[in-house]
Amino acid sequence: MRAKVIVRRVRLVTGLTLFAYLLTHYLNHAAGLISLDAMEEGRGLFLLLWRNGPMTVLLYAAILAHLGLAYGSVYQRRSLRMAPWEAAQLLLGLAVPPLIVTHVIGTRLNATLFGTNDNYAYELLVTWLWSPKDGLLQALATGIAWIHGCIGLYFWLRLKRWFPRWAPYLFALALLLPVLALLGFTQAGREVARLAEDPDWLEAAKIIIRFPSNDEAALLYRIRDGLLWLFALLLIATLLARGLRAWITRHRALYVTYPDGRKVMIQPGTTVLEASRIGGIPHASVCGGRGRCSTCRVRILASDEALPEPGPEERRVLDRVAAEPGVRLACQLRPRANLTVLPMLPPTASPRDSHARPGYLQGHEEEIAILFADLRAFTRFAERKLPYDVVFLLNRYFRAMGTAVEQAGGHLDKFIGDGVMALFGVGGSPEEGCRLALEAARRMAVNLDEVNRVLEHDLPEPLRIGIGIHVGPAIVGEMGYGRATSMTAIGDSVNTASRLEGLTKEFACQLVVSASVAELAGLDLADAARHEIAVRGRSQPLTVLALADARTLPPFTGGVMRRSRRAKATEESAARR
Repeated sequence: MRAKVIVRRVRLVTGLTLFAYLLTHYLNHAAGLISLDAMEEGRGLFLLLWRNGPMTVLLYAAILAHLGLAYGSVYQRRSLRMAPWEAAQLLLGLAVPPLIVTHVIGTRLNATLFGTNDNYAYELLVTWLWSPKDGLLQALATGIAWIHGCIGLYFWLRLKRWFPRWAPYLFALALLLPVLALLGFTQAGREVARLAEDPDWLEAAKIIIRFPSNDEAALLYRIRDGLLWLFALLLIATLLARGLRAWITRHRALYVTYPDGRKVMIQPGTTVLEASRIGGIPHASVCGGRGRCSTCRVRILASDEALPEPGPEERRVLDRVAAEPGVRLACQLRPRANLTVLPMLPPTASPRDSHARPGYLQGHEEEIAILFADLRAFTRFAERKLPYDVVFLLNRYFRAMGTAVEQAGGHLDKFIGDGVMALFGVGGSPEEGCRLALEAARRMAVNLDEVNRVLEHDLPEPLRIGIGIHVGPAIVGEMGYGRATSMTAIGDSVNTASRLEGLTKEFACQLVVSASVAELAGLDLADAARHEIAVRGRSQPLTVLALADARTLPPFTGGVMRRSRRAKATEESAARR
């Protein structure tokens, strides 16, 4: 496992080195938009950075290592089925060396062996004036290398929390820089073509450049052809080695079973993620199986023998997302015996799912407080208003209610028509949840008064609200599909809270809470109207308390809630009205 970590880091460092080289190369080309002289001045800085002993060693070591890792990646994969972006990155990476080799030999090697001055005049005379097809090939090669590098950068950076904010700017830069480089090269090519019309300039340029002789050029072409054959033979040898390995291990097949009963036969050494791809089973993998994102994680349901322990990198990723025992990364787990797995995330998982998140989002049962609120007689009001007015009013109302919930410390679950659902005490205690829910109800009533005051000239009558609060066990977790996924709760307690909200009409009050809510919150509501109601699924009736005005609840300041005499008097007055 330690070797895998080293390989991953070497691939990243060498890739960044080569991308930096190409980036500065493009910047140098873009200077051609100013003039040929500007390109040459930029080239001086480029050579100062890259054409010295240490940087030369670093650059060519990066080239060899990155290329070797590309062939190694082809061999290591037990299946060549992969996501489209992975296939594009791999194929583009393998295409770069044979496409770029002519340019490298004609510049760097030519300058090293025969003393040719590979300045921009030389490069443009050859690729723009005398052999345009070589210029097109060079532009294609650098463009492919740029796309290959940008794909790698994207799938590395997309896991960073800051990346979504900066992505549009980086994407614009990734598009703009090659265009500027191509325009700069074109502008400089036209300038050289114009200068070459002067025989004196051309003769002077040839003396400065010192073009290779015919024999020297022939040697360079032989070196190029030899390297092209080498690239081809390396790829063929890699594919043959894959076939030989498959033939040797053909009798040691094992099976990965999925929850729907599908079984995929694989060879030892195949990862669970590769097994999914072999079987055509959609499987999330934001980072492409590099062990960075955690979105491919699976729960091990059964295994014929003990699984290999996770390596340090896999353990670090699992710890980051607080994974439970029995959860592994599909891209890192290479089973040695039959096993059954359950993919934990949908195939559409995004980079957001790779970040550390509370464990309760994965789904669990806990005791929480649930609040439902709904506008009274709003349908009748909406029938007499224009659609724009209805939307405007609802948005003001939702903002007021949402602010109340958030300021009280609750989780705004969803808006349902003109209703609101909120959760309190998730990841905390039911006592705290009840206190926060009651505080939210008080704030909602206060905020609704403010909405009525601001819109009094637009409303035929003040808006009224009914609120129901209950506490009990509920299943909490992230539910939904795609962008509609959010944390919510389901269960009988949720249904009961919704029922209590509906009872505010029957009891002609603003707030109905179950007695257990008041008890857990430490709130004395002895003077509130008390009712017994039947609840489906319960053998005993549920005791509920009705308050005419939620504004009379005491503010919650972190301690036990106690109602003042003034608050009680205010409620009695409101009830009489």
